[in-house]
This record gives sequence, C-alpha cells and structure tokens, in this order.
Amino acid sequence: MRIRLWLAVTALAVPVLTVTPAQAAGTAESRTVDAVPTPRVAWSACFETAECATVKLPLDYDRPRGATTDVGLLRIKARDQANRIGSLFLNPGGPGVSATYVARLAPTFLSDELLDRFDIVGVDPRGIGTSSNVRCFATTEEQAPALAGLGELSPVTPAEIRAYVEASGQYGRACSTTGRPLSGSMSTTQVARDHDVLRRALGDDKLTFLGLSYGSVLGQYYANMFPDRFRALAIDGVLDARAWVGNDRQILDERIDSSGGAARALAEILRRCDRAGEQACAFAAGDPAGNFETITRKLRAEPVTVRDRTIGYADFIRDVHLAMTLPTAGDLVTTYAAEVWAAIHGDPTVQPWRPAASSAEGYDNSVESVMGVMCADGRFPARAARWPAAVAARERRAPHFGAAAVVWKDSTCASGTWTVRDEDRYTGPFDRRTVTPVLVVGSYWDPSTNYAGAVSVSRLLPNARLVSSDNWGHGAYALGACATATIDAYLVTGDAPARDTVCADGLQPFTGERRAFAPRPAGFR
Repeated sequence: MRIRLWLAVTALAVPVLTVTPAQAAGTAESRTVDAVPTPRVAWSACFETAECATVKLPLDYDRPRGATTDVGLLRIKARDQANRIGSLFLNPGGPGVSATYVARLAPTFLSDELLDRFDIVGVDPRGIGTSSNVRCFATTEEQAPALAGLGELSPVTPAEIRAYVEASGQYGRACSTTGRPLSGSMSTTQVARDHDVLRRALGDDKLTFLGLSYGSVLGQYYANMFPDRFRALAIDGVLDARAWVGNDRQILDERIDSSGGAARALAEILRRCDRAGEQACAFAAGDPAGNFETITRKLRAEPVTVRDRTIGYADFIRDVHLAMTLPTAGDLVTTYAAEVWAAIHGDPTVQPWRPAASSAEGYDNSVESVMGVMCADGRFPARAARWPAAVAARERRAPHFGAAAVVWKDSTCASGTWTVRDEDRYTGPFDRRTVTPVLVVGSYWDPSTNYAGAVSVSRLLPNARLVSSDNWGHGAYALGACATATIDAYLVTGDAPARDTVCADGLQPFTGERRAFAPRPAGFR
C-alpha cells in the first residue's frame, strides 16, 4: 500500500514534458550521427601554414560501421591559442568548390579577430577536392564526348542547345551507374552529418559555422537537422533551402531566381552610369542601356576578335556576370562594355577584362562535383528536353541572364536520366526553432544569390536575424565593412544582434565613396 501510494504521489509530482518539433528532429539526427565512432584526426603539416588530414566517414549513415568514404580537412590554427574559442567551420559555396582550398586562403579575407580566436577549418564535401572524388566515367576518353557537349556553358544556337541536352542525359546516366555509390551519397544531408561528426572529433561542444553562397544551404540543413548543436551559425549570400529542394515541375532558376538578381543588378549599374555621366563612367556616352543591347545584338550575330581572344555573346555575358560578383562591379562592367563597344566599332587593339583561364589537366570532375550535390538534393523535371523552353521563359523575364550558364547547369539532374538517389536525404522542414539565433546576411545587388532568398529564409526561421547590406558583389563578408563586423561580432561572442540590421556603407558605383544612408531599393520587400 505504501509503495502504491509513493508511486502515485511521485507520478503526480512529475511535470508533463512537451517535446518541440526542433527537439524531436534534433534527437533523431543526433542518434544517427552519434552512432558513428568518433574518428581520429591525424593532422600533418601542409602548405607551410596549415595542417591537413583525411578521415573515413560512413558512406551511408544508416550503416555507421559499414562502407566508408574519405573526407579531406584543412586547418589553420588560431594565432592566439591562449584565447582560442574553438573551430570555425568555413564553407565557401559552389556547390563543387573545395572548402580546404578556400580555408587555406582564409588569412587573405577573414578578419584578424576570427584568425586570432578560431582554428579555421575547411571540410571538402564528399566527392570534391581532397575528399574521395566522384567520377562518372571510367576514363577521360569516355567522358570527352559528354564534356564537349557541355562545352558551351551557355548554349545559344539550336545546335549548341541540342548538344547540351544530349550531354546532360549522358552525364545523368553515367553518374547513376559508373558514378555509384558515391554519386548517391553526396547530398547536403550527408555533408551536414559529416560536419557534426567532425565537430565532435575536433573537440567542439557546438558548431561555429560560416557558410557563403551554397554554403548557406549547408548552414540551413545543419540548423534544422541539429537545432541545438551550434553556438553560432552565419550564412551569407543566401539560397532558400526550400527552393533548393524544390519540386519536379520547375528547373532550379525558376525557384531561386538567380537570373532575376543578376538582371536587376545590371539594370541598376547602367542606370547609375547614365546618371553619373562620362567623367565618372566609361560607358556613359549616349544611352548606356541601349548601347549594351546593341553590343549583345551584334555579338549574337557575329563574335568580335580583340587581340588574341574571340568574344561571342555567351562569353560577353559570362564575363559581365563574373564582374558583377566583385565589389567594384559598376566600374568593371562598364569599362568592359566600353572596350567591347570600341572593338565592335573598329578598335581591335583594346584588351578587355576577362577571367583567367583554367589550366587543369587530366580527368575533370568539375561537372560531377556540382551535379553530385545538386542532383542528390533536389527534385527536377524528368527530361532534360524540358530545359530549353524553361530557359527561354527565364530569359524573357531576366534578359541575358535567364539563359546564362547558371540557369542551364541543373539540366543534368533531369530525374529520368539521373536516377541514383540518396533515399535518406533531408527535404525539410526548414523552419525549426533553433536554440541559438541564425544570422542571415543578404546584399541588395547580389547577382548570384538573389537578396529575396535572404529575406525569405530570415522570415522562415523563427529564431533568425537579417542583415541587409548595400555593398556590390556576391555576398557581403569582406565586401562591406558593416556586414563583416556584424558577422565577426556574432561569431566571436555567439550573440546575435537584437534586431534586423541594415548596413549602408558599401562602396557605390561611379562615386568612389561609401554611402551614408542606403534606403532599401524599390521592388524589395
């Protein structure tokens, strides 16, 4: 009787515990990664100032002690070890960009405060860089026809478009057969899990993370899969993870509107050039917007040879887009346009600005590196033949950029030919209430990751702060002083701003000055 009475009283005294969705999600994912033994990280000196290592992680987290894949890491140790906070995991985006390579460059763009207080860590996503490389073809000879078909990253003519569509299917089929099993295990879900295991392996109780561009998608995955396991998580140049996952009706650009951001940025550059006049802008004579259209019309009809380079329409737009990713976008774009204009009108001695050419040799897995992630994460239409009409519609909405390389690149993911699947991929929800606020950073004129993506993500996450910056270029970190300082303070202290922040100190085109006040441009909400 006494025992029954004691049990009854004890039961009444126990509070009812409510498990939130974030806790439930965190618990499920935590169990998955915690089943993996902590790997030993054997660092060795590399690149004079860094340390490198390779660890073996599960190819499939449902089989934590099964087959493995090699994951490469690079670390630059904190300069002030006595006041070291921990590790700062850095992902530079892509997808397909080597995080170890960019981490090695961290001293050239991260602040002294971050370099002093954190070990800077880059983890190459599966299939990429110093991690086990995905290869969808057995030899370079087998790969060559498909790679040639994708040679025109922005196909323009009917023949180029047909070749691109055919090569997309070839890549999809190859990656779904020869590329397996790694091609089916490159999803952002697996990379987020890898980061959590490596966080533990490096001795960090919680993750500190800075994700740029596609790295913002990885950050959103981690925040929603492990909502209680990070001390600070900042994402800059933001893609909405919901749009990244998408649906089987739309191509990727219909969901993320990268082309719309680029078209809006170019229109603003040309408008400001016209307003600034010829003394400030090299392309201001006459009508800059109209003259730009003249250039594109003439290049579509016939390329122009400038010294040692033949520049066609796709080359010109690709160069313009790349120039807009830099903080001096206005000057670069208009100077280049003025030089091409001069070449078209009879001055062939002008040498236009252009990106450096790649000198890579051997098997080129750059396509697989991008597609292995993108196709594993998202949902896509069944046939690559769907892309030409969708791209044409994007081009009507976002002239010159709706048919650019970034709009075509996911055609390889057509689900009828890219049939390998990560059955364990995370597809949402992406609105978990995290224990720590997420810092979401967007630039108004970003030509690659539309500012609208940062706004939508900041509204979706219940515990997020939005930083809006008026700097030009892709992303805000190291391009805008205010945004950089805000990100740095958050990463170091773990304390987010009390409210959303507007940064208005970006270098503005054709003025050489930083603006004292930057109202939100028309069209942004």
